[in-house]
Amino acid sequence: MVITSTQNPRVRGVLALRRRPERERAGQMLVEGRDELAIALASGARPVELYHCPELARVTDDLLERAVAAGAQPVEVSRGVFERIAYRQAPDGWLAVLPAIPTGLERLSVPAGGIVLVCESVEKPGNLGAMLRTADAAGLDAVIASPAATDWGNPNVVRASKGALFAVPVAEAGRDELVAWLRARDLAIVTARPDAPTAFTAADLAGGVAIVVGAESRGLTGAWSRSADVDVRIPMFGAVNSLNVAASAALLVYEALRQRGRLA
Repeated sequence: MVITSTQNPRVRGVLALRRRPERERAGQMLVEGRDELAIALASGARPVELYHCPELARVTDDLLERAVAAGAQPVEVSRGVFERIAYRQAPDGWLAVLPAIPTGLERLSVPAGGIVLVCESVEKPGNLGAMLRTADAAGLDAVIASPAATDWGNPNVVRASKGALFAVPVAEAGRDELVAWLRARDLAIVTARPDAPTAFTAADLAGGVAIVVGAESRGLTGAWSRSADVDVRIPMFGAVNSLNVAASAALLVYEALRQRGRLA
């Protein structure tokens, strides 16, 4: 049976999951896109439902079979219905409902000398997604929101991350809880501020570090700066006084990798 009505209860349920309160109430999230879903499945995700539209699917492989084998109930929908539930402008015919990703610190395992990225109150899903892609590319041990201005299950975080959300361990925690957790693991807290005294290339980032970046509009709060072991700046020479937070995070992360000799 193919769902052709946008008033179908299943369709309304999917649309409701676009809202954070409903995602938190249901403990579920949406993943749209063939590539993103493939990464999620490869990472061990077990979808609840898989909405698919053969008319829109441009790639035919065993994705449907793999999703069903992982526990998804397949639901075929018409093009009009899929275009209603999709949040992309050019949907590819694949959208799944998954259980929400656990975000407790207790699920993280960071080795000695590890690197984690901490995002303080970063609101824009596009920036969070870009930082997840950087974290995946760099092999980071975790990305932690502290506090979480946007939930990890936001569909636009999933989209911007290109599926990296499922490849990189994520968590969220309050600042005090997280600082204690970092101290217990001997991770030096490295904060980035435009007025910091030390250039990021001159700081010692070769040991275990937690790189902390702040919100797009106001940067890091004083509380994080007071907790810092190392305070660094990224030198800038133009008229604009700050970099995009995702670009800043990428520079700091790759400097830490360079100091470890991992870019040779």
